[in-house]
Amino acid sequence: MHINFSKIVHFTRLIKAGGRLREFNFRKVTVDGEAVFNADTVDDRGNRILFKMQKNDGKWILSPLQILPQWITENEEKFNSEIEIGIEEN
Repeated sequence: MHINFSKIVHFTRLIKAGGRLREFNFRKVTVDGEAVFNADTVDDRGNRILFKMQKNDGKWILSPLQILPQWITENEEKFNSEIEIGIEEN
């Protein structure tokens, strides 16, 4: 019997988005053999917003076909750098 262990990569970052400091939670999952980060945060009303980041040409980008607030889409570059830092720390 072969048991395969994989390390869970999960971290939280405070990022200024939409004019205020917000908490973003990132969790690495594997989908069809490809690494993807599920991310979540809350909006000003306390509603949870879920989105995915995938690797494309060496950068973490927002997965297409997601309807997200502008304050998330305009911070894609910040998410990329925070994911890279989170991967190094884990």
